[in-house]
Amino acid sequence: MLLKLHPEHLSEQKINTIVECLRKGGVIVFPTDTVYAFGCDLFQPKAIENLIKISGKKRPDFSFICDDISQAMHYTASLDQPVFKEMKRLFPGPYTIIVKASAQVTRIFGTNKKTVGIRIPDNNIARAIAKALGNPLISTSLHDENMILDYMTDPREMEADFHNAVELIVDGGMGGNLPSTVIDYTEKEPVLIRQGAGEWG
Repeated sequence: MLLKLHPEHLSEQKINTIVECLRKGGVIVFPTDTVYAFGCDLFQPKAIENLIKISGKKRPDFSFICDDISQAMHYTASLDQPVFKEMKRLFPGPYTIIVKASAQVTRIFGTNKKTVGIRIPDNNIARAIAKALGNPLISTSLHDENMILDYMTDPREMEADFHNAVELIVDGGMGGNLPSTVIDYTEKEPVLIRQGAGEWG
């Protein structure tokens, strides 16, 4: 199902429809401030399994899509003051920061996962979903291997390709074609992993 949602005039009813879908274990396609992404509820293990299958990636680079820094802090280990200041400087924005994961993340995934990628997009739809859900979405970028472009940008094309694979496609307008900038903050000095839409350095 394609659900059109204007990022500047959010419909509470439509946000609730999206959240209900996620809580029932659905996988959605939704916009961020960079590219469109697949996403599901962090606390739905079967949905995460489906997300892996749908993404077509053997080891997806999952990110936690959060509403704000307060929500993100539940899933990070204690942060040094410089890293916390960087979060406040970069978010919301087109960045993914890799930090040490909290014990909560280990419990959720059932593995000794030591790091977590945090995203707080500068996109009202993505943040509103995470806020209404009450916890982050697990997310991975939506690629299109059959096109010259690395990422799909038109929600109507996404509906044509994925309507049988996902429960809901959130149409928030045309998407971008540059992914987030990824920075690793797990060591003493930050390391740029991928230069994307966000300026850094």
